[in-house]
Amino acid sequence: MTNLDQILPRVTRPARYTGGEWNSITKDWDAIDVKIALAYPDIYEIGMSNLGLVILYDLVNREPKALVERVYAPWVDMEAEMRKATIPLFSLESRRPLKDFDIIGFSLGYELTYTNVLNMLDLAGIPVLAAQRDESYPLIIAGGSCSLNAEPMAEFIDLFVLGEGEEVILELLGTFRRWKFEGSHAKQELLRELAHIPGIYVPSLYQVDYHNDGTIAKIMPTSQGLGSSVKRRILIKLPPAVTKPVVPYMATIHDRAAIEIQRGCTRGCRFCQAGIIYRPIRERPKEEVLAAVDELLRNCGYNELSLLSLSTSDYSEIESLVGVLSARYREHNIKISLPSLRIDGLSLRLMDTITSGKKTGLTFAPEAGSERLRRVINKSVSQDDLLQTLETAAERGWNSVKLYFMLGLPTETLDDIESIVHMVRQGVPALRKGGGKALHLKVSTSAFVPKAHTPFQWVAQHTEEELNARIEALRLGMKKSGLRLSWQDPKMSLLEGVLARGDRRLSQAIYRAWQLGATFDAWSEHFNYEKWGRAFDECGLDPAFYANRQRPLDEIFPWAHIDVGISTTFLKREYQHNLQGTETPDCRFGRCTTCGLERWHPACQKSYQNSSSSS
Repeated sequence: MTNLDQILPRVTRPARYTGGEWNSITKDWDAIDVKIALAYPDIYEIGMSNLGLVILYDLVNREPKALVERVYAPWVDMEAEMRKATIPLFSLESRRPLKDFDIIGFSLGYELTYTNVLNMLDLAGIPVLAAQRDESYPLIIAGGSCSLNAEPMAEFIDLFVLGEGEEVILELLGTFRRWKFEGSHAKQELLRELAHIPGIYVPSLYQVDYHNDGTIAKIMPTSQGLGSSVKRRILIKLPPAVTKPVVPYMATIHDRAAIEIQRGCTRGCRFCQAGIIYRPIRERPKEEVLAAVDELLRNCGYNELSLLSLSTSDYSEIESLVGVLSARYREHNIKISLPSLRIDGLSLRLMDTITSGKKTGLTFAPEAGSERLRRVINKSVSQDDLLQTLETAAERGWNSVKLYFMLGLPTETLDDIESIVHMVRQGVPALRKGGGKALHLKVSTSAFVPKAHTPFQWVAQHTEEELNARIEALRLGMKKSGLRLSWQDPKMSLLEGVLARGDRRLSQAIYRAWQLGATFDAWSEHFNYEKWGRAFDECGLDPAFYANRQRPLDEIFPWAHIDVGISTTFLKREYQHNLQGTETPDCRFGRCTTCGLERWHPACQKSYQNSSSSS
């Protein structure tokens, strides 16, 4: 691609677009039956850190008659150069135009990347609207957490993979291959066949009717044999760990070797969508982790290893695992990182085990300032727990701590905001007990955004004015204490809230916002809410209807036909517990909470039976 070589010297970080990285896979194009491009709708540095894409890249490339190549959203300077030189969006491995692939699979993990999906399709010369694409174009699919409310992107995506994709992607490939070589080549025939694979949702095969007030009246399939709901795919056992990942030539967001030690979380934080949609808990056996780590480090050459989980310190053998890894790799100067640690003594013991020499920073997430509000969100952290953790961290030589809070949580008052200030002020002397002036405390906040399939899916999101008032109160309180405060633009949170709980009518607003130039909405330097405001107005849609409206318990949600395995009865019960300020214990360490998974998952069935027999 001669033109590409000419423009790369004119763009920032050209290594984003060159490919050829260590462990990348390039197959003989002409010997392959099904060709897939895995697309991440953000820049290379972020997309390369997405574990889901790493897993699928490794898994599908093991298939002899299939290939997977990668593509990321080009930054604005590269996009301008590509459009000027009429270079279509291409994959990294073979530099082939995306239009040449059979399937393009987008990872949707954040609502503010939606316009990037449209932009990437347009750069590839592929019609943005699904209705305008016949069988001569690639099949456009999507997965990831946002797919569990697929409706806002329904007009652009041919099908969504709901839940964990390791099994369903291979089933999809088998069906697609048969259709390609044996079928009628009618796209609708393919979609109808794929829709019968558990975990695949084809939005064009479902009809949505609305009441006069804009709420949903019913969602029903229009194709014979389809059920009224589509179930999320859930693995019984974690697949083998990826031990030969692609190693980039440039620094990425998580520039380290990584292994998933556990999937799922049962802590039950009511604001947390991941804690719902990745249930149940599945652990990778310790010996399997150790063997995979040895191979992983040999294959990639990293000097840092990350043990990934939604709650790493909840892994049942975490202390033993960390101890073995620390001893095994101490002489090789391999650093071990543990994301997602809880505020407790175990987390500090683990950090002490893996850290030698200078100790830099720790990050903890109390989420709310008052114990009352933490009970509301089911975040069981006491003020004493936090202060003791800060004091112990200081005594053991850590020189900075970052605390993360959410603003606008359900039932929150200005007194709760003042509690954040009070908590932080108490934390300063706790830190100074261990080392004085060298210790730093930082505070970061973002606005709470209600998400689908959580106990808070019914609640109204705070308005921009309400959030600004909270930010100002917190800013003044922090200023008096001489502490740094960072926060997210409330307009970004509002847009996220609109898209997170929206219906398929929002597709027209997404389309119009993109036409007006909205891309990279997750980047503050490119985010422009005026474009979105104009798009909503022109499409006759009110953002407040989606974000700031309290929803009755009997309202039909846009995602009502998506079954994630967690029952509505459980979510409603948790919503009522929120109003009462009642905590729900972690079912992993106590009684089964009958969230719905006890209906079929072996581990949950056993827990439920034990709870029932002891009651």
